[in-house]
Amino acid sequence: MDPLYAEGEILTIHNAFHQGQYQKVIDFDTSSFSAENALPARVLQLRAQIASGQAEDVLADIEGEDEVPDLAAVKALALYSIGNTTEAVKETEYLATTSSDNMAVQILAGTLLQAAGKGEEALALLTKHSGSLEAVALIVQIHLQQNRTDLALKEVQAARKWAQDSLLVNIAESWVGLRLGGEKYQQAFYEFEEMPVCQAVAEIHLGRLPEAEAALQQAIQRDSSDVEAISNSIVLNVLSAKDTTELV
Repeated sequence: MDPLYAEGEILTIHNAFHQGQYQKVIDFDTSSFSAENALPARVLQLRAQIASGQAEDVLADIEGEDEVPDLAAVKALALYSIGNTTEAVKETEYLATTSSDNMAVQILAGTLLQAAGKGEEALALLTKHSGSLEAVALIVQIHLQQNRTDLALKEVQAARKWAQDSLLVNIAESWVGLRLGGEKYQQAFYEFEEMPVCQAVAEIHLGRLPEAEAALQQAIQRDSSDVEAISNSIVLNVLSAKDTTELV
């Protein structure tokens, strides 16, 4: 079972990461965490640093720790994020062969393989998970990118039977809802209340452009380099017939 699904000491940092609160994750005090959760928590913090543009710092931090599959997977993701694609993909494919039962390898290698255009390889690795909600969420993402909404919905429905009201399952269900449309837009809006960019997308679909603008401004105030917030702001300004010069 995915340790990140378990309630307890790691739940708060886990949820913060998946809500995009990366600085909160980086600053989180994990000194009292159990030995079982220390490594998963460290991986989350390293991933938050990568997402915040600190991949070089991550590579320096984990130098010499390649023997730990979790950290080797983090290294590959960091390398990919700074443009060292060839080495990153090579390392990822090696890890997918030698450590395919490792949860962090499944998640990070699956993420990287999909980003590198190797969706089927990513799915083959991710489907080896044993109750990992993040793997489920990534599988849903890949199916949606492949325009297989039917498979994405099936994955969410299967996970809902054992994951109940998990944040990740709720988010994945909302992604599918945005694709299905109709009343699902409103359901997605409520789920994304703590995620400004996602909330803005739902607001746009609901035709509530001023509310979408407020959500995107909140996201940009949180992180002025947030590419998703900026790109969605450009889309919103086009829809609102406003000038996009300052955002480009």
